[in-house]
Amino acid sequence: MKKNQQNLKTQATSPTVPKKTDGYYQKIIPKSLSRTRQDIASWKTALKQADNVDLPKRVLLHKLYKDIMLDALLSSQIANRRIITTSASFTLKKDDKIDEQTTAMLKSLPWFAEVMGYILDTQLSGTALIEFVTDKNGALKPVLIPKQNIIPEKGIILLDETETYGIDYRNVKEYGSWLLEVGKLDDLGLLNSAIPHILMKRFAQSCWSELCEIYGIPPRVMKTNTQDPAMLDRAEMMMRDMGAAAWFIIDETEHFEFAKGADTNGDVYNNLIRLCNNEISLLISGAVIGQDTKNGNESKEKVSIEQLKRLAESDRYLVQAYINSIILPGLYKIGLIPDGLEFCFDPQEDVGDLYTRTIGLMPFMEVDPEWVKTKFGIEITGLKQPSGGSSSNFQSDPKKKK
Repeated sequence: MKKNQQNLKTQATSPTVPKKTDGYYQKIIPKSLSRTRQDIASWKTALKQADNVDLPKRVLLHKLYKDIMLDALLSSQIANRRIITTSASFTLKKDDKIDEQTTAMLKSLPWFAEVMGYILDTQLSGTALIEFVTDKNGALKPVLIPKQNIIPEKGIILLDETETYGIDYRNVKEYGSWLLEVGKLDDLGLLNSAIPHILMKRFAQSCWSELCEIYGIPPRVMKTNTQDPAMLDRAEMMMRDMGAAAWFIIDETEHFEFAKGADTNGDVYNNLIRLCNNEISLLISGAVIGQDTKNGNESKEKVSIEQLKRLAESDRYLVQAYINSIILPGLYKIGLIPDGLEFCFDPQEDVGDLYTRTIGLMPFMEVDPEWVKTKFGIEITGLKQPSGGSSSNFQSDPKKKK
């Protein structure tokens, strides 16, 4: 029995597929990403390029997407929402029966969660073109064609992002098997709406840091006879050394004082940063979760988390739809999985709510101890007779009665 299970596991984790070591992604000419400072004008230029009717290229827009993903809040909000879907348990069924072997195989493949991530990213940055290839060991792996090299509206892969012509990928023989497309063709994604908030947030942080640099320590002013080289040199030396020794001796004709600092402590920048952070959270998570510690409360956090759960539920529907309609048929054509399989996420249960309802039913209905143990992990060792002599709500074990 154990030997058969080991053989089943080996077959599940070691699928055999035809070799395809070359792909379109290898023909794409890589380009360096410019890290120059971006502003609203850069975003407007990128939108103008993407909205071009004749050649809607998204090169500048996707470079902006990569740049704003360095924002800590944005990346964390995306990761929090994504992990709810990619970590969810799933099964593959055929004729309402679970295919244990294929399910175990896909769960063992490290790249299957990446494919889910590519599908989820279509909501953030638009259409994704996934190409399957085999590595030198013959193992199948997916690669994402760089989105700045894709023109979804025209169905073109640009081998060089600066060119205006490329490969008509929807008419190649690999399309639908080794080359799979997911996402809406004309959707620029949620990151397009996040760009202005990220850029304004960076501007506010830059100004605030400059305020700290200039007015964090009040400027020092020393009046002396600038026409006398000796007195000028002496004053410069004293001002340089003041950081190590906060005292010095000056002449009667000299005067030293601290200049008046700025009247603001940076509240205007802090308010702008908070506004941008809230807008980013609303965009990705549907609510501000765990950030507003000043005005936050338990009920607000619960409502916000429920909103995030609803968004995650819609993400699971999206992933399930694309996997069933595009990914699984493609993997079948490659030869990785059998035909006729259906992907579905396992039902998500709220154990806390289920426990509360179970406690409410116990005074009126019998509850199976084995079900309680399986569902909540509570070991039932026997029946407890209350002092009042009332009967227990758990079903008694007929074997123990005998």
